[in-house]
Amino acid sequence: MTDSDPHLLGPGLLPTPFTAAEIRDATGTGTVIRLLLEGPDGPMAEHVNRFHDTDDEGATLDRWAAEDPKAVVSNRVTWAELQGHAAFDAGTTSVSTVSLSTPLGALTCRRYDTDDGIFWFSIDHPGMPVQYESDGLRTTVLSIERD
Repeated sequence: MTDSDPHLLGPGLLPTPFTAAEIRDATGTGTVIRLLLEGPDGPMAEHVNRFHDTDDEGATLDRWAAEDPKAVVSNRVTWAELQGHAAFDAGTTSVSTVSLSTPLGALTCRRYDTDDGIFWFSIDHPGMPVQYESDGLRTTVLSIERD
């Protein structure tokens, strides 16, 4: 991260859509994000992410497939780590501001076109992209529930 702009994580990288602090402030304990995974032939599965035990540095993230809620994978994540997932190479990534129709409604998003896929980050929902496409798969946020 540079001293002048907390959105810049290093040389040659584009600014991230959100800072670690913005992600922390928007997430909080008990946030549940439901996702739909789709392939070329349509819907494949729903997944759930849940944040708990949050603090200034990070949170515990539980993830599971909706059809198997007992198969939870948990790990500790930091807000800086989550911010880093959106640190894209400036030389191979283009950014635009677009409107995207989603299950969350019509959203103004920053669209990142990268070598690895396309990522839409909603300006109103700091955190993970509300939709992304990569390797013929699309993941879409269906809902965000906050305590």
